Parts: sequence; C-alpha cells; structure tokens
Amino acid sequence: MMLKMAKRMLFEADKRLLWKLAWNMGVKGGMSVLRHKSRLKRGEVFPPFLYVSIINSCNLRCQGCWVDVAHKQKTIDPPAFRKLIREAKQMGNSFFGIVGGEPFMHPQLLDMLAEFPECYFQIFTNGHFITDERAKRIRELGNVTPLISVEGTEIISDERRGRTGVLSKTMQGLQHCLNNGVFTGVCTSLCRTNIDDLLREVWVDRLIEMGVLYTWFHVYRPMGPNPNADLCLSPEQAMKARKFVVEMRAKKPIVIIDAYYDGEGQALCPAATGISHHINPWGDIEPCPIVQFSKESIHTTAEDGRTLKEKFLKSDYLRDFRAVAAEATRGCIVLERPDLLKALVEKHGAKDVTARQTALAELAAMQVRTSQYSPGNEVPEKNLLYRIAKRVFFNDFGVYNGKDHSQTAAPGVLAGK
Repeated sequence: MMLKMAKRMLFEADKRLLWKLAWNMGVKGGMSVLRHKSRLKRGEVFPPFLYVSIINSCNLRCQGCWVDVAHKQKTIDPPAFRKLIREAKQMGNSFFGIVGGEPFMHPQLLDMLAEFPECYFQIFTNGHFITDERAKRIRELGNVTPLISVEGTEIISDERRGRTGVLSKTMQGLQHCLNNGVFTGVCTSLCRTNIDDLLREVWVDRLIEMGVLYTWFHVYRPMGPNPNADLCLSPEQAMKARKFVVEMRAKKPIVIIDAYYDGEGQALCPAATGISHHINPWGDIEPCPIVQFSKESIHTTAEDGRTLKEKFLKSDYLRDFRAVAAEATRGCIVLERPDLLKALVEKHGAKDVTARQTALAELAAMQVRTSQYSPGNEVPEKNLLYRIAKRVFFNDFGVYNGKDHSQTAAPGVLAGK
C-alpha cells in the first residue's frame, strides 16, 4: 500500500507542489511539533498548528453550524493576518488551517497566502467559489491545499447544507482543482444521514480514481443556536467510523487524516494537548472552534501591547481550559462535560465572542453526549507508518498522564487552587 501511495504522489502530484508540501508542511511542520514538545517541558504552550477563521460569511446554511454566517460580515484583514502569521512564524509555526464561514468569500484570501510562500495553508471549503482561474492561481502559489467538503448524495447535501444544487457545485470546484494538478483533499462531517453513503470503501476508491490525494472523516457535533441532535452518530456508529479509517489506512493509497486519536487508538483532544487552538474572524483566540469564549485577541491595542507569544503563554484562561479538559476526559469536554466548561467560562469572565451573543445559554442547555473517548474500545493503527508518525508527532504529549477520568473532573482548577 505504501508503495502505491508513493507512486501516486510521484506520478499524480505536481513535483513543485509536492516539494512545497514535503518541506513546508512535512519537515517544518514536524519541527514545529518538536518545538511544542520542548516548550511543554518548560510549562509553556504555543500551539504549533493554528486554525484561523478569516471570515464568518458563507453561501450555505448547514444544519447545526455554530458560525454566525448570516450576521454582518466580518473578516480578518490583510495587515492583521500578516502580523499573525509573522508572529507565529517566530515561534516556529509553518502550517495554518484556513476556515470560515467560507474562506473563498474573503476577497483577499489568495493574495494574503501568497505573501508567505515559506508556509503551508489548508483551506476548508465547500468548493463553490473555486473556478478554473482560481485553481490555476492555487497551483501557481504551490503552498495551498483545498480541503473540499462533500456531505452526501445530491439530496442529502441539499438537506444538510440548506441550499439546492450543492453537490454538483462542490464537485465542479473539486474537478477544477484536480484538472489543474492541485494537491486536493475531500472531507466529510459524518452524521446519521450520510454515514451509509460515504463511509464506504467504494467512496474511497472513487476519490482515488478522481485523483484526490487525501481525505478526512470527522464526526458531526451538535453545536450553535440550532443544534440538530437527530444527526448525531450513535456510539456504535462512531466506533464503526474509527475502525473504517484504520482499515482504509492499511489498504488504500490515499492519506486519511484524523485529529482525535493517537497511534494506539487512545482518544485525545487537540486543544487539551495544546497542539492546536483557533482564531475567529474578530481576532479572538479560542481553545477550539466550538468553544466560542475568549480572553485574548490577536489585535494589539494601546492598553494591551503584548505579543502573540505572550498572549498564548500567559493566558490563565487557556491554561485552565487545557487543564480542565485533560482532567475531565480524553474526549471532548464540550460534549461530555458542558457544565465544567460553563463554570470555567464564568470563573474567568471569558466573553462570548459570537455575533449572536447566546453561546453561554447554548452551553447551559446542552445535552450531555458521548464523544471520541470510549475506554476499553481502543482501535490501534494497523498501518505501521501512521503509528510511528503519531507516536512522534501526534499524541497526548503526556497531558493525560495520571488522570482518572472515572471521577468528577477538575475540582481544584475550578476552585482556583
């Protein structure tokens, strides 16, 4: 399988783009993780991977979306983006996830990314705005990979995403990327209405035949002002998804990403481990995209002249979030223990950084659900390369050591002790 994957990379991918990926994301991204591990030994956390929502607007209205897509448009402007990337680079960062809303609705998106050829950017997109011309520009830049979301059949896509003709427009954008030799991925938010259509070997085979080089199956999370609990996977379906990913990694020549398990199959939370945090369109620094409360901002004011490094390293709120999350569960604290998150937000006076200003009430009303943490049901990686890579570059970094998740979590942190 690995030989087939190597053959695909060598013969299907543009060599210049492959080099950009290998160097900017592979080598430099790996070095940024090693710096993260070194900082952790000093009790310092600056995430090696930052996800940046550059705009809140979107042309779709997806079920359960937590982004204020219908509110007044807010974007991160080029000067603020430039300052953010430069300060993150000083900490060794080279990879950035670009999210929204729909990133391609930002009028300066590709111009902003063009300023940093030494970095690598993954754009999470529905693909509707990727024309042939834009795909050519992406290939010209070489440091950008679109991750295009496919949410099911034509009927299911329209239902999930609140518009008509969604799938055909998405597939057109995807095909523009593939026609121009762009290093392209496809992701799916697995839910009850699409799991039987897309969590299938035949779908993975179709992606390979099309020329897609990587894919990502993540699990739907009921968040925001209108969470749709009916879409949630059952624990059995979530386990089915984990087993499917492990099996496909061992037999298919396509890279399959996941962000919630280590090489031994143990669950983890990227925000709890400090490997990633999120920045919203207003510049607020959040633990992750679904934790929409913040005490810090990337913007510098006359009252607050701290650097980005100082804001991350000295944030009591972010530090306590990581501690509470790690003590509570190896899974998602938002789903499993919303009460603890609410108490943490109130303790620190973290502000609701949504446009709708209802995030705290939404948190208080959340129903407790299972997440990726299922003790005793770990599914280790079968692909040796994935397993080794995760041991070195993607694991819990020791944050869960000694934690007993069978007990009520984090009383000391929440009490301020």
